[in-house]
Amino acid sequence: MPILEVQNIEKHFGSTRVLEDISFDLDQGQALAIIGSSGSGKTTLLRCLNFLETPDQGRILVKGETLFDAADPATQRESEVRKKRLHFGLVFQSFNLFPQYTALQNVTLAKELLSQEQPDFKAHKKAILEEIRAEGEALLAKMGLSDRAGHYPSQLSGGQQQRVAIARALALKPDILCFDEPTSALDPELTGEVLKVIRALAQDKTTMIIVTHEMAFARDVADQVIFMDGGVIVEQGPAREVIEHPREERTRQFLSRY
Repeated sequence: MPILEVQNIEKHFGSTRVLEDISFDLDQGQALAIIGSSGSGKTTLLRCLNFLETPDQGRILVKGETLFDAADPATQRESEVRKKRLHFGLVFQSFNLFPQYTALQNVTLAKELLSQEQPDFKAHKKAILEEIRAEGEALLAKMGLSDRAGHYPSQLSGGQQQRVAIARALALKPDILCFDEPTSALDPELTGEVLKVIRALAQDKTTMIIVTHEMAFARDVADQVIFMDGGVIVEQGPAREVIEHPREERTRQFLSRY
């Protein structure tokens, strides 16, 4: 059974149809790259998966559980949205770190806040917070940032900030880690360090969806590729097959720019 099933998702903004009949599956441990021109609907799709936008049609299932069904109001209750978001970690284009917190605090903050809702938090506060801190330090070490744990975002390079953002997304142990053009705000010399981290996550079989304009990276790292244009999926399949031997003319035209 796929870990993620996206079925017939549609999203409209007024009279503009941004997503139309989007369907795909993602297996545990696979990396899916979504490519396409600006305005093709890639970011909107990620926002729908993270429940930052509400689809107008369709269903989203994780591990066989229906998280969203446009035909079922019970799946759209605001009180349930935060729990549903925990299935997805999202790394934004522009880092979105809290400037007043250190790298380590940015990584641990969400988990600390969630832990306060546990019935035994007050009784075991010190041990719980120490465990969360240790997990945060381990994630920063995995990102190659052990020596930057106490630094504030303003003291970090763009590549370092994005690696902190990746550690923050991993801290809640999501089922699926999503990246929205994770290198688009970086200078070319910093892009490589972020792609190296994502490549290592793919090798560790982290389940990921990566919206990217890095075609060589998508070809070499992703298991599957989806090409979107005009809010629809034009072509999808194994990464090398789609990027090196596209079947559709629109896909060929897009890839000819790279």
